[in-house]
Amino acid sequence: MLFPFPDEKSGEKIDFSLRELKQNFHTFCSQKYMNLELLLFYIIGGIAIASAVLVVTRKHALYSALFMIVNMCSLAVLYLMLQAQFIAIIQILVYAGAIMVLFLFVIMLLNLGEENSPKPKILSMKTFGYALCVVLLAQFVFAFSKITSDTTQLSPNAAHMGTVEYIGKVLFTEYLFPFEAVSFLLLAAIIGAVVLAKKKFQ
Repeated sequence: MLFPFPDEKSGEKIDFSLRELKQNFHTFCSQKYMNLELLLFYIIGGIAIASAVLVVTRKHALYSALFMIVNMCSLAVLYLMLQAQFIAIIQILVYAGAIMVLFLFVIMLLNLGEENSPKPKILSMKTFGYALCVVLLAQFVFAFSKITSDTTQLSPNAAHMGTVEYIGKVLFTEYLFPFEAVSFLLLAAIIGAVVLAKKKFQ
């Protein structure tokens, strides 16, 4: 469908296609959406990095646990932006929910404060920690240097691959043996914890 629009200079009518108008509108909206998504990624990524740094720098264990909850929630948002819906929900329910509530319960039960927190007495442990930080930073620099335009684009099937149905199908077909191996490993850890606790109370 063509619509005549008068030219401001010559006064002549110019035919403008409605299809071209829709294409330009969709292109404009997609560019705005990508800019908004990129801005949100930088904001949530900054929150994740800041909360991770605060986890290891706080002296009080309770504050570290609270900042870890913030870090896990920000990671869940990043997973959701990558179309990994199942991992985002598990990150909230399992890690930021159940596990961190257990951590907070143990910390408040033991009443860990600054006076009870362990203080490093060996200088070599600090040196070893700084060395690990340098190695981790070098790994980040190496990983970011290998990023290309192909690695920054999502797969066309990303929304389908992030669903519970797809993950369950792949988990119980292609990765069945590793999944069962991890299950037996966790079962052995639970049995070992029960045996050790039983010996302690006896």
